[in-house]
Amino acid sequence: MIRWFQSKDLAVQLIILAVVFDPIGFASGYLIAPSLEIAPLYGGIAGLIAGSSVLSLHVLYTSMNK
Repeated sequence: MIRWFQSKDLAVQLIILAVVFDPIGFASGYLIAPSLEIAPLYGGIAGLIAGSSVLSLHVLYTSMNK
């Protein structure tokens, strides 16, 4: 699975990561927010930010290794 992912272009890798991690981040933030006494929408936004940090770290890692 990792070799398959690494064989793709950087643009395709970013799309794959966004499709996987952004919905997971939004859903988890939306569901966890009420237990922290935060509005669910704000929790979803925080989850999107956390999910997109994976993209930023991947771009940083890729640029450092090339």
